[in-house]
Amino acid sequence: MFNFDYYNPTKIIFGKERLAELRNLIPLNAKVMLLYGGGSVEKFGTLTKIRKVLGESISLEFGGIEPNPQYETLMRAVEIARTKKIDYLLAVGGGSVMDGTKFVALAACYEGDAKDILFAKSRKQVFTSALPFGTIVTLSATGSEMNNGGVISFGDGKYHFAQDVVFPHFSLLDPELTFTLPKRQIANGIIDTFVHVGEQYFTYPAHAMFQDRTAEGMLKSLTELSSKAVEEPKEYDTMANLMWLATLGLNGLIGAGVPQDWTSHMLGHELTALTGMDHGRTLAIVFPAVLKVLREQKRAKLLQYARRVWHIMEADEEQSIDFAILKTEDFFRSLEVPVRLSEYGYGIAEIESILQQLKTHGMNKLSETGLVDLDKCREILTAAI
Repeated sequence: MFNFDYYNPTKIIFGKERLAELRNLIPLNAKVMLLYGGGSVEKFGTLTKIRKVLGESISLEFGGIEPNPQYETLMRAVEIARTKKIDYLLAVGGGSVMDGTKFVALAACYEGDAKDILFAKSRKQVFTSALPFGTIVTLSATGSEMNNGGVISFGDGKYHFAQDVVFPHFSLLDPELTFTLPKRQIANGIIDTFVHVGEQYFTYPAHAMFQDRTAEGMLKSLTELSSKAVEEPKEYDTMANLMWLATLGLNGLIGAGVPQDWTSHMLGHELTALTGMDHGRTLAIVFPAVLKVLREQKRAKLLQYARRVWHIMEADEEQSIDFAILKTEDFFRSLEVPVRLSEYGYGIAEIESILQQLKTHGMNKLSETGLVDLDKCREILTAAI
């Protein structure tokens, strides 16, 4: 196991009928800006409940944060927060709203160019101040409610940032707030969570028993919960387990002390930027292809995954790996999510565009080894056709 530091200050408030506790979580006399996405939180009454609890503490509301939050949209929120001297933010929604709120929290307190938060030249820059904020989760997927990272769209790319000052002060997780989600969003969230866990697991053995067994338990739980979550989205225990799995999938716990490979997410982000495809759906295409092409460097973990998650006990190692990857694809398909670029009508032309984007964005040394270059990315994307 590698050396590691683990820090996570976010307070979790989990369970049904917890919204009334908001008044005790946000400082008295705070000037709160409420941030959210589309109309679903308004349509299904979530905002009404929050307004009733917080009353005049809500100084401003900022809606319209996109599924892939846009820099220009968020900068409008930044200017409002600065002008109105907002001192607390409250994100209501899924990962995009939470990521966007993290960016607003940083940019509102930063005197330089807010683009510094996103671009590679400043990746080592440490930001020391941000507006405090909490989150109310309405979609189980990204785990942004308990980590310090975000992904923002700028121009033709998606850019990741991470700063310790943007861990949420609290995150309120009420599974009942996810009961109105459409099947498509539930399926996307399950796949996003599965791949988050997978990218911290499918590398090489690091003698990290807790991390491995926990990740395997999460992957297995997701396969067992998935069909019920999609077909019975108002079954409390199912959605509660799904919500907690999504949170734990990216709060740093299973990634501590182990190698990680975020190739699937980097390729998936570029695919979303190019086509507008849902993030979860890009992962369903790219993730199995990564396992296929990088099977040799991931051999030990793929065999472990085959045995422990899918109970594949074939004597032939190649066959075990083949079956495990096929099971993974079948799992995604069971959620009615395609696993090939060609199923969306995409092919070689789109692959070349993605490779150009990767080159432009400096993404030419991916995976846990740093050896996945543009040629290997081409091989992965071709395998995904």
